[in-house]
Order: sequence, then C-alpha cells, then structure tokens
Amino acid sequence: MTAAIFFRTLGFLLILFVVVYIGTENTQQVNFHFSLLLEKPISTNAALVYFAIFAIGVVGGTLLNAGQSAKADKDSSGKTKKR
Repeated sequence: MTAAIFFRTLGFLLILFVVVYIGTENTQQVNFHFSLLLEKPISTNAALVYFAIFAIGVVGGTLLNAGQSAKADKDSSGKTKKR
C-alpha cells in the first residue's frame, strides 16, 4: 500500500465521519425540493438527505476516476510514464 492510498483512505473516512456526525445532529424533518425531477417536495430526515447527496458524490467521483484509460498513463511520445 502506498502512502497516497493510505492518505486518501484517511481523507475519505474523515469526510464519512463528518457526514455521520451531521446525520446524528440533524434529526429533524426537512423538505427537500428538486424541481427538475420531483413535482412535490420530499419530507424526510435531514440525515437521509445529507447521506444521499454524499453517496451521489462518491459514486460520481468513482465513475470519473474509473473512466481514466491507459492513454492517460502515456506521455506525448507514446512512452509509458513511470509511477
């Protein structure tokens, strides 16, 4: 395991802790409005809304990072970069 992976994991766990902490502190009902997809607002726990937005961000970031191909590892001369 490289140091970069270790620090990324720590950063992810720190962000996840903040989301869990926000969820435990915000237990009241909120109205979530998203007029592009929903006609009526959704009335749910604030924690669920925070977690859903966090999950969408994680999935989006994962898809963006997974989309990198072998072309990204090559420089302009066609040689593979050393890591």
